Amino acid sequence: MVSNQAQLLLPLKKHIEEATFPMTNEEFEPILGHFDVIRRKKHQFVVQEHDQVRNEFWVLKGCLKAYFVDGSGKEHIIQFAQEEWWITDYEAFLKQSQASIFIECIEDCELLTISLENREKLCQEQHRMALFWANKTKFGFLALQKRILSLLKNNAKERYEEFLRLYPSLLQRVPKKMIASFLGVSRETLSRLE
Repeated sequence: MVSNQAQLLLPLKKHIEEATFPMTNEEFEPILGHFDVIRRKKHQFVVQEHDQVRNEFWVLKGCLKAYFVDGSGKEHIIQFAQEEWWITDYEAFLKQSQASIFIECIEDCELLTISLENREKLCQEQHRMALFWANKTKFGFLALQKRILSLLKNNAKERYEEFLRLYPSLLQRVPKKMIASFLGVSRETLSRLE
């Protein structure tokens, strides 16, 4: 029988099944034991530059942004994360080193966290979870490559249209200034594109 807490976390079960294969609630219950739930308020950080990054985060509720600040103090958004998306500073997480980016809540957030140790333990214990993270890594790499190519080859209008097509729900949740930063354009340029 799945506990009440587990019942609330069934979107994770569905997420894992979509990348692997169906499982029973009894198979899912031990997976949950490797995760913790945290809540953060709007404007709180889950990672700050130079933090030791111990966890990967899966969004149950809310929206976050990952960004770095250049030498002149300008913020460059590299990723948004909304419900059912993963986020962390992956280099720092996988190397268990210090973060080079910030991850901040744009809205109040409820997140599942998993440590690298628990992630590796799950992969050793369950073939399904090794397959899950292999698939998530593969698709994450493809998305990153697509984003880099878009930044390099598309003009501002094309990048904005692609953003609207890929992430229509973010348009209502994320301030225009942040969308402009994500697209690599000024707020004024974004206004002209709308």
